[in-house]
Amino acid sequence: MGEEARTGKRFPLELPIKIHKGETGGDAAGITGNLSAAGVYIRADSSMEIGSPVEFEITLPPEMTGGQENVTIQCKGRVVRADETGSGGEGRGVACVIDSYEFVRNS
Repeated sequence: MGEEARTGKRFPLELPIKIHKGETGGDAAGITGNLSAAGVYIRADSSMEIGSPVEFEITLPPEMTGGQENVTIQCKGRVVRADETGSGGEGRGVACVIDSYEFVRNS
């Protein structure tokens, strides 16, 4: 078996995610399969090429943050792995490295 490439603790969180596919592709919706400080696994009916840059927003509900409103994390990263069926057999799955992120409070 190969050496594990993941770093950091992964949390099995199913959170809504919006994937920005650039000026011509529009947005796609999906759900996270797991999340860490370094990356995310996304299940969505959207094809993304390995190595391609990706921008996405993950929405955290108030019960996760202890606040009164949703918090959105705007992320930039790149696709490092793609699964045709996704884990769990729902749609497609992609693993993305998170290169940068920013927290945005929603009103």
